[in-house]
Amino acid sequence: MEERAYCLAWSQISGVGPVALKRLQERFGQLSQAWGADSQTLATVPGMGPQTLQTIENYRKSVDPSQLLSEHQQRNPHFWSMADAPYPRMLLEMGDPPPLLYYRGQVQITENQGNTPLVGIVGTRDPSEYAKRWTRKIAYALAQRGMTVVSGMAEGIDTQAHLGCLDGGGRTIAVLGTGVDMIYPPRNQGLYQKIQDQGLLVSEYPAGTQPNRAHFPRRNRIVAGLSRAVLVMEAPSKSGALITAYQANEYGRDIYVLPGSLDNPRAIGCLGLVQRGAHLILGIGQLLDQLGMIPPLQPEAPSPSPLDIPPSLPPEQATLLATLVQLCQQSAEGSVPFDLLVQTLNQPAGQLSGLILQLELQGCVTQLPGMRYAPRM
Repeated sequence: MEERAYCLAWSQISGVGPVALKRLQERFGQLSQAWGADSQTLATVPGMGPQTLQTIENYRKSVDPSQLLSEHQQRNPHFWSMADAPYPRMLLEMGDPPPLLYYRGQVQITENQGNTPLVGIVGTRDPSEYAKRWTRKIAYALAQRGMTVVSGMAEGIDTQAHLGCLDGGGRTIAVLGTGVDMIYPPRNQGLYQKIQDQGLLVSEYPAGTQPNRAHFPRRNRIVAGLSRAVLVMEAPSKSGALITAYQANEYGRDIYVLPGSLDNPRAIGCLGLVQRGAHLILGIGQLLDQLGMIPPLQPEAPSPSPLDIPPSLPPEQATLLATLVQLCQQSAEGSVPFDLLVQTLNQPAGQLSGLILQLELQGCVTQLPGMRYAPRM
C-alpha cells in the first residue's frame, strides 16, 4: 500500500496535527510503521496523551487507509503527501509541515526540489500607493531574474506581488487559506485564472473548504516555509504579514523590509522588523544582488548515477524523462506507476501517454508490468 495512504489516514485523526504527524514520521521512519504500532509504543512520541491514543485506537479499527485514499483521490485528484517524492522539499524543514498539499496549475519540479529560488512577498491588505508600486516593481524584477514569487492571493500587497511577477513573465505560487477550487476574495477571479495558467495554487485544505479566519494565519507558515527569503512590503503593528516574517525567521529565512515613513501607521510593523535585524531594501539592484547570494540547496543524499538526458529531446519529453528519473531514484521498486507521472506533472493522461511512447521508441524508457515505467540506464 502506498505510504501516502497512511499519511492521509493519520492526517484525518482528531488531535493528530502537523506537529504530531512530523514527530511520528521522525520516530518510526514511515507512517505505515506508526500505523501498526501499539498504544504503548505510540505513547513514547511527545504529545501523545491518553485521550489522543484512545482516539487513534478507535480510528484505526474503523478505517482502511487504502480505501480512504481511493475515495479521497476521487474528490481531490491533485495533492502531495509528505511521503511523496514531489512534495516541496523546503516544507520538510518546518516543524509542522502540512501533511497534505493540494495543488492546481502548472507544476515545476525544480521548485519542489528547492533548485529554483522562491521568494515570498507579503504585506497589508490596505497598502499605500508607494508600497503597491514598489511591490509590483520588485516582483517584476524577481520574475525577470528567474525567481518564483510566493504570496497568499489576498487583496493589497499579495495581489500586487502576483501581478508584478506575471507581468514580468515569471511563475508565481499562491498559497490559499481555502480549498484550491475556491476563489477568495471573489474579485481576484481573473488573477486566480492567470496563476492557474502560469503558476501554481496550493493549499493544505481539501476541495470545497470555505474561507475561515482561522485558516489564514496557518496559511502564512506555508508561505514562509516555501520561501528562501521573505519580503515585507508594508505592515502595521498588528498584521498577518508580521506573523509570516516571524515564522520565516524561525525557519532560518532572510527577511527584507521596504522602508516606510514614520508618519505612516501601515509601515510601523516594518520598522519593528528592522529593529529586530531585518534587511532594508535599498533598491532593486541591491536586493537582487543579495538574493542572488542565497546558496543553492545541497543534494539530500548521493544519487545513483543519473541518466544523461539527451540534448536532442524536445522540452516536454526532457521534462518527463527527468521527472521519471527523479521519482524512480526515490522509489524502493525503481519504477513508478503511470498515474503518479500524471499526478506529478499535472498533464492529461492522453498527452503523457504519447510522450512516454516516444521515449520508449527512442530507448529512453522501458514499460514494466502493471503500467509502471523506469528509465533505461
